[in-house]
Amino acid sequence: MHQSRKALVLFSGGIDSTTALYWAKGRYDEIEALSFDYGQRHRVELALARRLARRLRLPRQVLKVDLRPVGGSALTDSSASLPRFSRRADIGPGVPATYVPFRNGIFLALAAAWAEANGIDDIVCGFNTIDSPSYPDTSASFVRAMQKAINLGTAVVSRGRRLRIVTPFIRMKKSAIIRLGLPLGADYSFSISCYAGGEIPCRRCSSCLLRNRAWKEAGTEDHLIARLKKEGKI
Repeated sequence: MHQSRKALVLFSGGIDSTTALYWAKGRYDEIEALSFDYGQRHRVELALARRLARRLRLPRQVLKVDLRPVGGSALTDSSASLPRFSRRADIGPGVPATYVPFRNGIFLALAAAWAEANGIDDIVCGFNTIDSPSYPDTSASFVRAMQKAINLGTAVVSRGRRLRIVTPFIRMKKSAIIRLGLPLGADYSFSISCYAGGEIPCRRCSSCLLRNRAWKEAGTEDHLIARLKKEGKI
């Protein structure tokens, strides 16, 4: 793989983006984390993402782009019910209620603008589709389309640069992503996956169920659960 000098990591604070942060640390001379405050009900992820970035002494920027007026998602509409399930098998097919319309397209567009303005070569994302194939804005075909749009809509090529979207985990299961991150020293104790809005997982939203299964498949205790136990919170 071509090793660029600078990378911008899309860092939500979840497992995938946390792994992407550690993955990028070993491959680039400089990395910067970019998070988005988009009106998500689980905004606690932003506070904990800040803690991890500080521990790693990495620069982190937060862009505010309020997607609540757009609607169409249980993650941005407080009046919408968050789907709960007893088990992973109960999650039905089709685009989930937690899909935020074109969220990753919006994020990548803003990230491309940031990268272009700041002389950054690569945008590293933790996108993956094996465990969550119903989200249309994490697929390989979506990434290719966004890459084409960035090539056409930015001036980097005329300046002798190339701005790439890098998705190292796009064909990996979440458990494989965890297993990749652990030898890199990834600390998942501040990573938030739960959609309910609290630091303590609800254990019943689709994201909690998927995370729980991933840690079981990885064969070790979830770092977040271990920390919460140590702190007497659960």
